[in-house]
Amino acid sequence: MEPKKIDWDFQEDGEFLLVDKPLDWSSFDVVKKIKVLFNVRRVGHAGTLDPKATGLLIICTGRKTKTLDSFQLEEKEYSGIFELGSRTPSFDSETQVIETNDYTSVTEDVLDQAIKKFTGKIWQTPPMYSAAKIDGKPLYLYARKGKTVERSVREIEIFDFRVTRFSPPMVEFNVVCSKGTYIRTLVEDIGIELACGCTLRSLRRTRIGAYRVEKAMSIDDLIALRQTLGSRLQQHYEVSEPA
Repeated sequence: MEPKKIDWDFQEDGEFLLVDKPLDWSSFDVVKKIKVLFNVRRVGHAGTLDPKATGLLIICTGRKTKTLDSFQLEEKEYSGIFELGSRTPSFDSETQVIETNDYTSVTEDVLDQAIKKFTGKIWQTPPMYSAAKIDGKPLYLYARKGKTVERSVREIEIFDFRVTRFSPPMVEFNVVCSKGTYIRTLVEDIGIELACGCTLRSLRRTRIGAYRVEKAMSIDDLIALRQTLGSRLQQHYEVSEPA
């Protein structure tokens, strides 16, 4: 996306950015990149995406970081693919398959019936491979050491869950959900319901509230913006810095 804005203020009032997170980048990687590119201290994002997910991140800098909580509450929309008949410890492609099962009894109708059980308000347990914290430490630190710790269940809401293509073992889908929803866990729970296991193979966040990924900037767009602003950006920061 080509940014049309002329006056940029990353430091003080701050900027509101829509960013398309690349595959294998963490959400923090994107924040760190913006800090380095635009020489800005205060940067935050609304709604973490896993490294194996792509798509929309809302990033704020400067004083606009105070608005991040309001975006956390917005509903999210995702498109993705999961595989029938396999399971991994992380529920996605971050870890290796540890279990395979026959999935040939899963028809599109059987899958639809299972999905209906996971629509509306449901309870969900955060996965061990996640950034949710226990005793101040992200769960993934425990998981990488082979440890499982007790986690509290959370109420979430699945507003819409549609299969867009059924081509066993691969299933393409679209989900609209509330904040705090782990799509990996949703897929894992459906796999348990189907008694064959499921693994999330790709995930893309396409929308947060009224904001869509089609309007987002790529990392290359951000790099190009920094090059376009060039010395003007540096001069602005030098003037803005307190003596």
